[in-house]
Formats: sequence, structure tokens, C-alpha cells
Amino acid sequence: MSRKKYTTIAICYDFDGTLSPHNMQEKSYIPELGLKTGKFWQEVKSHAKKHDMDEILAYMFKMLELAKTKDGFKFTKKAIASHGKDIKFFPGVDDWFNRINAYAKKKNIIVEHYIISSGLKEMIEASKIAKYLKHVYASAYQYDNNDVACWPACAVNYTNKTQSLFRINKGIINSWDNSRINKFMKPEERPIPFSHMIYLGDGETDIPAMKMVKYQGGYSIAVYDPNKNGNADKPSAKQLSQKLLEEQRADYALPANYSEGKKLDKLIKNIIDKISSEAEITKLKT
Repeated sequence: MSRKKYTTIAICYDFDGTLSPHNMQEKSYIPELGLKTGKFWQEVKSHAKKHDMDEILAYMFKMLELAKTKDGFKFTKKAIASHGKDIKFFPGVDDWFNRINAYAKKKNIIVEHYIISSGLKEMIEASKIAKYLKHVYASAYQYDNNDVACWPACAVNYTNKTQSLFRINKGIINSWDNSRINKFMKPEERPIPFSHMIYLGDGETDIPAMKMVKYQGGYSIAVYDPNKNGNADKPSAKQLSQKLLEEQRADYALPANYSEGKKLDKLIKNIIDKISSEAEITKLKT
């Protein structure tokens, strides 16, 4: 396939709450330690506050610390990855990537799919959608000679999610190269302009990334779990997404249903149509 004929776009996804209705640690890792999820996250928040610590680093530390307290519990890369194999996804995600790729190809568009997540890279790369992803920018551990996690290699919080977008923009498919990301590159030389990016997220940790993509001419979509209700003290997932829309941090707020014919599917296809038409018009100028 000759790429000269095609325009490349990037669809960038948060993971927990965006593609999956659960935090990836909650389905098997935390229960395996004998903890309730509420207690685990409460301890994370307390630890972060006590040590004036980034909350992502705090949860990674807690996972390491708790693993050491349980006899026979292995905190190896393979063991961590095993918790990603059974991650559940929102409706339609299973065939989403093939479906969107096929639709885009008919419009002379190549779609690259990226994850930008505070969750664990090891689990995401072991999930059933990993084969569709160009790259995963996520929190990850460093491992010792016995393949046991010993230190955070990367912690992705709400601000450095924007750094990952610049890496995609400049074609830097790693988390370590800080020379190229700071090197000047003319907008027209960048592999994927922000106007060809779509960002999907569900919450506060996605706000800087969504807002930046939106203001740079791309498309920001707040998705929500329609089954996640609120209460007197906490708004529902839909209300949180609507707030992002009202505050102009996102362009759209839609249910996290990726099935064919649903609103999200229709919106992404319409954005692909728009980018395709704009690219064809540009070609006529040259």
C-alpha cells in the first residue's frame, strides 16, 4: 500500500473509563491481594497527600509495596501482564479498530491508534486490543535481572499526557527521547498534525490533552459510561462529560458505546470524511 496516496490520522484514547468501564487494577490485581478497591484507592490518596506525591507514582508505589507483603505473590512483568488478559471493554470495542480502519481506507485515510493512559502499559499490552495499537504511552515499571518490578520507569499523569501527543505529532514512538521532542520542527514537516488527531477521554486527567487537541484544530471527545450513575455528592459520568463540553474543553460528549451505527461510530466516521475531503481539496492546490 503506497502511503503517498493516503492521509494519516491518529486516534488517541485514554483507557480506563474510555475503552474499559473499569480501572484495570480492579478486576483481578487488587482482589488477588485480598483488598477491596475502595480501600486501595483510599490508601493511594492518603499516601500521595502525606508525601506531597504525584498520585500516579503513589498508586505504583502501593502496588509494589503491597505485593511484597503477600507471601508467594510475584510482581514480575509476566505476572502484571496476566492481569490485562481479561480486561473487559465497552460495547463495540472488540471490532472497532478493524471497522474504523476499513472505513478510513475507503476514504484514503490511514488510522493509527494510540493509548495515552495513567494505567499500566504492561496490562494494556497484554489486552486483546493491543495488536491494533501503534504505540502505548502509559505508566510502566523498570525490572531487575529476575524480571521483578523494582521502580517506576514512566508515570503518565494529566499533564504529561500532552507530551505524548507531541510525541505522536513529531513521530517519536517512545517515552525516553527528550532531544527530538524539544527540537524545532516546522508544522508542515510533522508526521501527524494536531488537526488530524482525535482524542477520546472520560475525566479530569484528560482535560489538558483534550483541550490542547481542541485548540490546535483537532477533535476532542468526552465519553461516558451511561450505566455509571451519580448521587447527591458525586455527579454521574454523563454529567461530568457534559461539564467538559460546557466548559469548552471537549467538542462532543457521547456514550462510550463503540458499536456500529451508534453515535460515537457515526461521529468518528464523519470526522474521517471531513479530514478526507480537506486533504483532497489541499491536493488540488498542488
